[in-house]
Amino acid sequence: MKIILRNVSKEFQGHRVLSNLNAELGGEQVHVIMGESGCGKTTLLRILLGLETAEEGSVEGVSKACSVVFQEDRLCEGHSVMDNLAMVLRGENQEPAIMKHLTELGLADSCKKSVSRLSGGMKRRVAIARAMLAPSELVIMDEPFKGLDENTRKMTVSYVKAHLDGRMLLLVTHDREDIEEFGACLWELRDGKLEMKPV
Repeated sequence: MKIILRNVSKEFQGHRVLSNLNAELGGEQVHVIMGESGCGKTTLLRILLGLETAEEGSVEGVSKACSVVFQEDRLCEGHSVMDNLAMVLRGENQEPAIMKHLTELGLADSCKKSVSRLSGGMKRRVAIARAMLAPSELVIMDEPFKGLDENTRKMTVSYVKAHLDGRMLLLVTHDREDIEEFGACLWELRDGKLEMKPV
């Protein structure tokens, strides 16, 4: 898979967030995007997902089979953890696979709980598990580990790495530790431009 961005520009109320952005992100790799708050990282992800339209330029190569972790958890609060994860799976008797993922994330005892009863960090892990369980070729995550304590973050990073299964991961983060842990390519978004940086 190769994602190609050609002269992508986007503005809001006269303020240009992305300016003639060009980049190629390819292979079965982890790509980390970093930049100051408000520089357009989430906007770029939304354009890739087709949730925003660029005023200029084009995007090629983004698979329709894409799973996402947004900054908000976007879970079905009135349903159980198990039901939230089963929603993205096809076929019958998915419970063993779901329980395996929940166990790896320290959530096995919460499988029957309503999502509304979980802590913020637990909801975050459920959202991440949903993205990893969903059949996809591309995984996009927008600050997925925010709010997790250090031990839980390390466990969750290890879980994501173990379940990428050759998929490309596009990860927006403010934590430079993620670059090393994922062996990622680093991209910096600054002044509307996306540039690959040495790690």
